[in-house]
Amino acid sequence: MQVTLHRAKGSTFIAKGDSNHWVVLDSAKQFGGSEAAAKPMELVLMALGGCSALDIESLINKMRTPADEFQVKITAERRDEHPKVFTRIHITFIFKGENLNRPNIEKAVKLSQEKYCSVSAMLSQAVDITYDIQFNPTEK
Repeated sequence: MQVTLHRAKGSTFIAKGDSNHWVVLDSAKQFGGSEAAAKPMELVLMALGGCSALDIESLINKMRTPADEFQVKITAERRDEHPKVFTRIHITFIFKGENLNRPNIEKAVKLSQEKYCSVSAMLSQAVDITYDIQFNPTEK
């Protein structure tokens, strides 16, 4: 696997990997960025959420377990001092729909977190990752 980054302007970069798709990265204005794209640590969380979501979506489809809506929300805490690594990550998996098959969904989430999601497996070596599952939560 290979990724290449090119500086576009200041601290704004564009990156492309083997999939041949471009991603823009940026930083705060105080560091020369234009605040026009995601920061690298946000992308780490997006990668974690994306890896898990794609696993779970594939698994629930194979289990014929439909969900009208599926969302992943991630919160994280970081150290105050450098390097400002994550110290805690929590993932909330939200499923909405009628007649949700809770056991199948719970199994899919567990398999993603404990077996399939490479990003979760890698990050969990360095940071505590927890998760919960919500079924048809009411909006506040």
